[in-house]
Amino acid sequence: MSSEAEGRFHIVDVSSLTSVHRRMPRRVTLRTDDGVRIEAVYEPSRASVTDTAVVLAHGFTGSVDRPAVRRAARAFAERGASVVTFSFRGHGGSGGLSTVGDREVLDLSAAVRWARELGHARVATVGFSMGGSVVLRHAALEAGTVDAVAAVSAPARWYYRGTAPMRRLHWVVTRPGGRLVGRYGLRTRIDRRAWDPVPLSPVEAVPLIAPVPLLIVHGDRDAYFPLDHPRSLAAAGGDAAELWLEPGMGHAENAADAELLARLGDWLVGG
Repeated sequence: MSSEAEGRFHIVDVSSLTSVHRRMPRRVTLRTDDGVRIEAVYEPSRASVTDTAVVLAHGFTGSVDRPAVRRAARAFAERGASVVTFSFRGHGGSGGLSTVGDREVLDLSAAVRWARELGHARVATVGFSMGGSVVLRHAALEAGTVDAVAAVSAPARWYYRGTAPMRRLHWVVTRPGGRLVGRYGLRTRIDRRAWDPVPLSPVEAVPLIAPVPLLIVHGDRDAYFPLDHPRSLAAAGGDAAELWLEPGMGHAENAADAELLARLGDWLVGG
């Protein structure tokens, strides 16, 4: 996929960073394996010295500076994790165009690599909605790179149009007028090209994650994906997967309240 714009922060060579930087917040631009520049933020643990870094993957139309993303990062830092957040390609200050979950695996890979280069012995990933599908595929495709995985409000399969919000999202992604709305209304730059080939689906990825601990979190009032999605993901994970169905919760990071974020942070740290 092509890269449309450069990130607005200084690009760093992550291999030059050492564990001394784990005490300091940092904002940098990373470069993915396919050359896209990705904005990223490192927030040290607020609770204790820990070897765990949580890499947080936001949902479609999110970014590193969205309030819900920053709120989740603070919550995880308060539970003892250092946190890496980043904007997917086509989002926020990152370059490139959104492929809505396909090449975003490379963005997550760059963020995980940075967490390791900062000296963290243990790295957990957590993703919301589109980010949830990305953390599942990343853990399957890059086995051994992470120590725990949590997917919140993630789809189980591609091309789902069974709810009104998902039909609207497909219009945004697939139609020229929708992509204009995405660019100027949602501040998300979307690649016009269809997937070729179609990436591994989340439910196909899940069996490849074991023995890494896997947590599936979903709200029973999610307007995008009904409960057959998390149940399918958990079933595909077998004994390695844990399922939390959250009463009253809607969709993704915007719907995650303080109590859920605290529990999720404890799981990611203790995994």
